[in-house]
Amino acid sequence: MTAISSYARALAAASGTAVPTATVRHVHLAARPLILVPLAMAGEANAPLAAMVGTERERPELLVVPQPRNRDLRFTFAARLAEIFLPYVLGFAADIEELTNGPRTVDAPQLIVPNQAGVAFVRLFGRSTRFRTTTGDYAVEPSVPLLGRWLTFFAERAEVPGSSLMRAATEMLSLHWATGQSALEDANLAALMGWIDPPAGAGGPAAARLAEDPRHCPPAGPTTDPGFDNEVLAPAIAAYDAVTDPSQLPDAVKRLEEALHSQLRPTWDLVWRALDRLRALPGGASVPGRWEIDRSRYTGFHTYMIEEGLPQARRDGAVAAARRLNRMERAQASYDAERAFDDPLVMADHRVTGEAFLGSVVAVDRDRRVPNGRGKGRLVTRPLVTLRTEDPVRLALGMKVVATRRRRQECVVTALEPCDAGILVTLEAQNGMGRSAAPAPGSVPEVGESLCYSSVLADGVRSATMPEAEDTPWTHGGPPQPYEPSEQDTAEAWE
Repeated sequence: MTAISSYARALAAASGTAVPTATVRHVHLAARPLILVPLAMAGEANAPLAAMVGTERERPELLVVPQPRNRDLRFTFAARLAEIFLPYVLGFAADIEELTNGPRTVDAPQLIVPNQAGVAFVRLFGRSTRFRTTTGDYAVEPSVPLLGRWLTFFAERAEVPGSSLMRAATEMLSLHWATGQSALEDANLAALMGWIDPPAGAGGPAAARLAEDPRHCPPAGPTTDPGFDNEVLAPAIAAYDAVTDPSQLPDAVKRLEEALHSQLRPTWDLVWRALDRLRALPGGASVPGRWEIDRSRYTGFHTYMIEEGLPQARRDGAVAAARRLNRMERAQASYDAERAFDDPLVMADHRVTGEAFLGSVVAVDRDRRVPNGRGKGRLVTRPLVTLRTEDPVRLALGMKVVATRRRRQECVVTALEPCDAGILVTLEAQNGMGRSAAPAPGSVPEVGESLCYSSVLADGVRSATMPEAEDTPWTHGGPPQPYEPSEQDTAEAWE
């Protein structure tokens, strides 16, 4: 938690309503996202109980597993989910455009779940279905393993900072508002929305307390309320199990559906309300660029599924894991920088820590020329810009910084001097001034201009060169064997 977010939480607690921590929306919201609200059986590892799913607010599809301990009914549920999920996901692959850096779809699917526990459900459900076999013992519909591989793809993208292919509603809201409750309490979508969008005449604390009452607002999944389990769900499942006359099964299933609908519909409506609040914010300038990357990853995985289609391995090899970690770190650095440059409230966090500063230009040596350092005696233009700031500055000499309004011009810190009104920071402009000896008009800051410079940049993460997978050292297990699905995979228990 940063100083700014802590201050925002204190303000929220004092005022009784959520406080904005962003001025723009930092996530992409699809025009037609697929909403998935899952429920799992208590005491069973990721055994699906029910799900509400769909792309239309007023027409959700309810899927129910009447007896979650029945293996066949579980896979029937998976096949029904695939009937809804796969046409939506694969439908975006029909329109592909050729760009300079490769083909990608014009748009991409987006999966929204209520909370991070919903993301974990998708990850585990994908693992439990992607290895299924369509022949032999426990054969499943061909759509089930395909569903599992796509769910795994979305769950993996949910781990990538800045990706919007799969998002949790609670995570998106917490990125843009601070409440007066703990981060653990923010994981409850109903309580979080109680602070952000309370009913008329109610304050955030009262609305959150009411939302935490399962009789008023059932849990946001995938777990159910113990009271509901004991008083409603268990008797309904027992009644289903006790049916001996097939003609009575529809009534037993209907009883379960009505009970589970009462648990899922409030959360379904909350997710759509959350999207309404997020759509009211203007999109950040860097959001389309990140969505373009998501479109590219979607296109690439769709192509892979057509050409190979093998399920993702259970675990990465040493080199693959190291590369994945490096990609995640680079994505986080890029996401942090882009959010800060898009949003002054996010940049304020870095100003507090001294990684950025807001200053007024007090002196400019516009025509400064220095040797290029290559030993040929050529001179290059390197203007000096001196700013006065009252912000705490914790930058080292030689550190690279960029101004929010001059993103294409990199500068290097050359001097830090205390003064009566704060600190004088002298920067050397490195580029962005045109090709001629004299800087192009407007390419160098002017005296009196107010600029915010930051050292939080997208290229802040570096990595050593990774070996090829076949060169994995023995200390890390040696070269991995090429992954091929085995009988052990297809015989894997549901959990």
